[in-house]
Amino acid sequence: MSSSSSSSSSSLSSNDLHRIFQKLDRDGDGRVSLGELNWLLERVGMQYSLDELENLVGNTILDFNEFLVFYDSISSRQKNEEEEEEDDLVKAFRVFDLNGDGFITSDELQSVLSRLGMWEENGGGDCRSMINAYDTNSDGVLDFDEFKNMMLLTSI
Repeated sequence: MSSSSSSSSSSLSSNDLHRIFQKLDRDGDGRVSLGELNWLLERVGMQYSLDELENLVGNTILDFNEFLVFYDSISSRQKNEEEEEEDDLVKAFRVFDLNGDGFITSDELQSVLSRLGMWEENGGGDCRSMINAYDTNSDGVLDFDEFKNMMLLTSI
């Protein structure tokens, strides 16, 4: 068995990548053009111009090993972006978790929103109902995962 698959559930195995490469390699010469690679990337929501791809790949045609190196580079880049997003969410969570106990209460939420000028005593909604909307375990407070879900769902 190949040891190239990582612990991430979204990573593709070497066999998966080989099948993808073979489908892209329509003429069977063991090489994939940047146009064919770009077609695949567009299908998975990644937008690159051919010039950008050539700069990333360093070539206009890739053999299977170069395809694997390219896949690893874009996978690690995506993981780094996800880690940065997670770090940003941790920092934002700490802003709201005033006492540092790992939970955001409705009082903490209201206090921070008031300081940011985003809370109107008379016109604003109830912070308790805001928390309850994302409080999946019904303990009356938001833990980090619940906060993360709230931030990701409301930023779409």
